[in-house]
Amino acid sequence: MSSHITTVNPATGQPLAAYEAWDGSCIETAVERAHTASRSWALVPVEERAARVARLARTLREHAGRLADLAVAEMGKPVAEAAGEVEKSALTADHYARRGPGILADERVSVEGAEAWVAYEPAGLVLAVMPWNFPVWQVMRFAIPALMAGNGILLKHASNVTGSALALQDLFVAAGFPAHLVTALVIADTDVPQVTAGLVEDDRIAAVTLTGSNRAGAAVGAAAGRAAKKSVLELGGSDAFVVLADADVDRAAAAAVKARFANSGQSCVCAKRFVVHEAVAEDFTAAFVRGVENLRIGDPRKRSTQVGPLARDDLRAAIQRQVEESVAAGARLLAGGQPVPGDGYFFRPTVLADTGPGMAAFDEETFGPLAALAVAQDDEDAVRLADATAFGLGLSVWTADAARGVGLARRITSGAAFVNAVVASDPRLPFGGTKRSGYGRELAAAGIREFTNTRTYWVAA
Repeated sequence: MSSHITTVNPATGQPLAAYEAWDGSCIETAVERAHTASRSWALVPVEERAARVARLARTLREHAGRLADLAVAEMGKPVAEAAGEVEKSALTADHYARRGPGILADERVSVEGAEAWVAYEPAGLVLAVMPWNFPVWQVMRFAIPALMAGNGILLKHASNVTGSALALQDLFVAAGFPAHLVTALVIADTDVPQVTAGLVEDDRIAAVTLTGSNRAGAAVGAAAGRAAKKSVLELGGSDAFVVLADADVDRAAAAAVKARFANSGQSCVCAKRFVVHEAVAEDFTAAFVRGVENLRIGDPRKRSTQVGPLARDDLRAAIQRQVEESVAAGARLLAGGQPVPGDGYFFRPTVLADTGPGMAAFDEETFGPLAALAVAQDDEDAVRLADATAFGLGLSVWTADAARGVGLARRITSGAAFVNAVVASDPRLPFGGTKRSGYGRELAAAGIREFTNTRTYWVAA
């Protein structure tokens, strides 16, 4: 099973580093060590866990430059966004250091003739299968509350960010967490399905979480179901950005550019389908296209760069296919539509108009710099178009009447609804999806309790 993993700089297409993938013996040793560390960590008082999490926030800030540089090199994230990703992780650690003990505190229940309470106790060792698009934040979003709750972590990060995975493993130790409590598994892509299935079945693994594709999520969720283990799946998205007739068009268009092209469009929670009322469609489209054409594409190491390369060449090919199939089905190309000539995996920020159900750019998740515009005749039509998707992660509604926006949002299925704001995750609020966007929640009280045993105590008088 042993082989090599080579990471590649997507801005140049050139190799970065090579790692020897682990064989079965290495994986077994890692699991046993992690299991032992997890059992010990579960006995650490919650206040002490909170102190380690607070130290983690400081350690993240101390190592922010190195972590950001790794994200830039391994997946092409513009450096300003990479730095923001690390700081957001530190803020999340700050939040749980303050709030975690209270969330995990025993909840007393009044019953006659007995003392009763509900306790939130550690689940154990959790397998985390994480994606490449936010190499630091995706891991920290799960890991910080999971560690706060007293769990251990086996991290299977995406192979193209192996350097980031190993750096995070070291970071937890530097922050004072026990060795092996967070273990990065170095597994070749060809071995991942078999190894992951075996780990889910392993009695030392208490639960599993995955952020990634629907195909991977279906496999992991099915394996967890067979093993009767808790799973949390954060999968794909095709979020609607709905602009109603009374919206501030210029404000909405400026927000739409940020919502679609952040992280070069490589985010499950990026807005992807822009459903615009016909009364403002022409003005919105003109303002949106102007904003897209003004985006600065280039070297992700430069602070001025807004759109970097796609993380892999196959992802660029997938965007090209979605553009071509949509245009063939009747969409109009308003901007972009082609790879950028030269080295690296760059693709021009692209806008398609006249899209709708039945087109690749509207029906599929578009994981890259591609925006699909659709015109709605009225609010009812906007609801129909926004909800015409197998996904259900986020939703953004723009209107001068907030109550109208909330009312419309209630008619569209999603895990989060934002009115006059771009969809984003926040440690104070639960994050997760519905339908093919997955199940379970990360962040807030819901996220920290996902991987706990909600245990009832009843002590008779």
